[in-house]
Amino acid sequence: MLGKLYGKSAVVTGGTRGIGRVVAHVLAAEGARVMIVAGSAKNGARIVTEIEELGGVAHFFQADVSDKRRMMELGAYTVDRCGSIDILCSNAGIFPSSLIEDMAEEDWDRVCAVNLKGTYLAVQACLPQMKLQEYGRIVFTSSITGPITGFPGWSHYGATKAGMLGFMRSAALEVARYGITVNAVLPGNIRTEGLTDLGEDYIRRTEHSIPMGRLGDPEDVAYAILFLVSDEARYITGQTIIIDGGQTLPESVLGLA
Repeated sequence: MLGKLYGKSAVVTGGTRGIGRVVAHVLAAEGARVMIVAGSAKNGARIVTEIEELGGVAHFFQADVSDKRRMMELGAYTVDRCGSIDILCSNAGIFPSSLIEDMAEEDWDRVCAVNLKGTYLAVQACLPQMKLQEYGRIVFTSSITGPITGFPGWSHYGATKAGMLGFMRSAALEVARYGITVNAVLPGNIRTEGLTDLGEDYIRRTEHSIPMGRLGDPEDVAYAILFLVSDEARYITGQTIIIDGGQTLPESVLGLA
């Protein structure tokens, strides 16, 4: 039986770790040819091998998503290797912690460059081919942090994730006439390498704030993205899906059962 993405080609930025790695696997399992974009050639080769060993098709493009010259090469490279660009999952992101009073200007600039500028450059790289095809599915990995919630030390991260949604809405209007949709997922606390690095105390305390009582898994986000890039979501654009186990629902801890 063919997967729901059979014959489609997908670009996944930040596709070697965390949510991005699982998104690449899920899309490949549904039949998509996946172009993984990340900075580490070693990690890229490893994920390509993982997907190929499971019967999928994957390629790797090494790039810092904030590098305009390199990202502008991505479109032609993907078309050459995969034949088209049908899906873009703009997932690359960083979240170093720094209080505002201690934050160096370079720290702010780097987070904005990767998370927000990298999203714009990824769209700019893929859009010409999508317009030519008159078909495309674009999904951003935003976050509950910034658009809905805040957390000390992540003001720069939150600003970029909120900024993504403003960019998404205008982008969705610009490209709708070409059969291209633009949406976003807003994950809560998902068990990835980056979150694990914050320590077990952070994880334990966070789990107590989630009505479902646990962190999410990358698969929880990947399958929401799969829906948004599928034909089932062809009439959805400029929208967000929150994936947080209910974390943003209670108005206070008194609302937790």
